[in-house]
Amino acid sequence: MAFESEHVLVSETAFAVRDRIRDICAHLPEAREQIDGFGHTVFKVRDKSFVMMAEGMAGDGGRLFVKSDKETQQMLIEKGPYIRAPYIGQHGWVKIDNVDIEDWDELRELIVEGYLRAAPKTLARAYSKS
Repeated sequence: MAFESEHVLVSETAFAVRDRIRDICAHLPEAREQIDGFGHTVFKVRDKSFVMMAEGMAGDGGRLFVKSDKETQQMLIEKGPYIRAPYIGQHGWVKIDNVDIEDWDELRELIVEGYLRAAPKTLARAYSKS
C-alpha cells in the first residue's frame, strides 16, 4: 500500500525505514530531521546532512543515502548491496534501496559514522566520549 504525501508517494516500507532511522538519530546530539525542497527526509547536524531518504514513487520502497568516506564507500560497494550514490557519490555517499536493508547493526554504524563526519568536532568528541 502506498500513501500520498505532499510531494511523493511513499510506501509502508519507506515509513518503517524512516522510523528506524529516526530511532537511531534520536541518540545523536543536535541531529534533526527536515523535509527538503524535493520532499526527501533529511537528517542533519548543524545544517550538514548525513542521511537522506528518497521515499520513492508508486510505492517502490524508497532509497536511503548515507554520508561516508571514499574508503568505506568502496568497501560497501564491493560487498553490496550498497552502490555509489548518484550526484553525491564523488563525496563518499552510498545508496541502498530500503527493501535491501538486512543488516541494521551495520547500517546503524554507518549512520553514526556519517553523523561524526558531518558534526562539528566538539559534538563528535562529546558523542565519542559518551
